Formats: sequence, C-alpha cells, structure tokens
Amino acid sequence: MRDSEDDLRWRVRAGEREAFAELYEQGARTVYNHALRLTGDWSTAEEVMSETFLAAWRSRERLDTTGGSLTPWLLGIATHKAENARRGLRRRRAFLARDTQRTTVADFASEVAGRIDDAQRLRAVQVALDRLKRQEREVLALCVWSGLDYAEAARALGIPIGTVRSRLSRARAKLAHRLGESREPPPCPGQVLDDRDPAVPIVAETAR
Repeated sequence: MRDSEDDLRWRVRAGEREAFAELYEQGARTVYNHALRLTGDWSTAEEVMSETFLAAWRSRERLDTTGGSLTPWLLGIATHKAENARRGLRRRRAFLARDTQRTTVADFASEVAGRIDDAQRLRAVQVALDRLKRQEREVLALCVWSGLDYAEAARALGIPIGTVRSRLSRARAKLAHRLGESREPPPCPGQVLDDRDPAVPIVAETAR
C-alpha cells in the first residue's frame, strides 16, 4: 500500500493528469465531508472541494515525494480553504439576518422537508463547533471525523504532534462541558457521504 501511495505522489508531482484524476476519485468525498463539517453548508463545501483540488494541482511541484497517503496534504489545503469560506458565510448570514424581506414557499414536498430537517441538524452541530477556537475545531475535524492520526493531522496543519494532542484534548473537554454529556456524542448529521468507517462521535444526541 505504501509503495502505491508513494508512486501516486511521484506521478502527481510530475503532473500526470491520469494520476491527479485518480487522486480526485480517491479523495474528493473525504475532502467534501471535511469541508462540510467545518463550514456547515453543502454548497460551500462543494466550492471548498473544488478550490482544494485546484490549489493541489497548482502546488503539486512542491509536494514531498515521500510520506504515504496524500489525504493529509489534501485535508490541510481544505482546512485553510474552509476557514476562508467560513468567514464569507458569516458575512452573508449577517447580511441576510438584516434583510426583512421574506419569501413564502407553499406546499413543500416531503423530500424538501427532509432536507430542511437535515439543515437544522447540521446547523445545531455548527453552533457547537463555533464555540471552539479555530485551531481546536480544525484538529477535531481532522482527527475525529476525517480519521487522521496525530502524525497525519500534524502534517496537514504543519504543527507538532504534541500541539495536535493538546488541541484535541481541549476541544473534547470544552464540548463535554458545554454539551453537558459524560459520553461521546454521535457524528455530525446532515448530507455527509460515508468515506470511511464511522468516526469517533462528537455531537450530542440532543442536537439531533
């Protein structure tokens, strides 16, 4: 597995379009899920995913040729793109909150109602995450939801492993305190595509 991952690194770094297409097939779902968990918005997550792979292609010549899986590299890019997107989302939401005009749409179909319910659940999760510091939120998303180990998360964020451990510990403690739960809650609801085994849960059942 490691040999094939390192081979893909060499091919991506060399600019082979077939290799980059393979990387996209392997990583697009993971990047999208990570972006969704950080931004809480489906369309924004799609934009972050596109920007991540565009940035990856442009920076391919600086890619280290050793290191195994390219997932930490992609998620590191996505983390920065998602933080920029979050700032834009906050500005748009603040603008919409000031807008007094409301549009009434009648006769919602059942699937639309279900999507609204999912959006409400995802928003509840986002409120809990917004109370964390950005650095804590990023480590939480990488280690818990995206399943990176400490070393991979450290590579993705460009920080020491010890910093990853301490940030994750603080994030867990803060969520446990604020959610008033003694157990780990279930994973983020909403339109998340399953890209790996279920991650260690994070959001309280009451948020559902």
